[in-house]
Amino acid sequence: MIMSRRSTLAAAALLAAFACTTPGFAAEAKKEHHVAFQVSDGDPAKFNLALNTVVNVAREFAELGEQVEIELVAFGPGLTMLREDKSPVKDRLKSIKASVPDVTFSACGNTIANAEKAEGKKVEIVPQARVVKAGVLRLTELQEKGWTYIRP
Repeated sequence: MIMSRRSTLAAAALLAAFACTTPGFAAEAKKEHHVAFQVSDGDPAKFNLALNTVVNVAREFAELGEQVEIELVAFGPGLTMLREDKSPVKDRLKSIKASVPDVTFSACGNTIANAEKAEGKKVEIVPQARVVKAGVLRLTELQEKGWTYIRP
């Protein structure tokens, strides 16, 4: 039996409708997001703006039931945000790290080395952060992997 074009289209539509009602097909894959934040200004207001934005992004995607991985990279004057001896937002960093498991705080190793040379002492960063070789390099790597770039 040869099916007419109309019959073929009707059969295809019926199969598509059935597929969409089948649990395996109907379940939409959860989206994953990757967001990189740059902090390179030494202004405490900018530190707080960046942290507010990190929290807002994490909360919004959680409410949508979607995964988000966040990395905040601090370099230049922005390193102050992650310095143990100078950070005006240490308590917030601790709180955010505890409540947002998929957030990473990265401190620029080049900036740390320059600060140590200029200050003549070891520069410690907060325990919630890690050191990367170069902040700009890290942001470049993340962008090349498709991460969304934000500079608050």
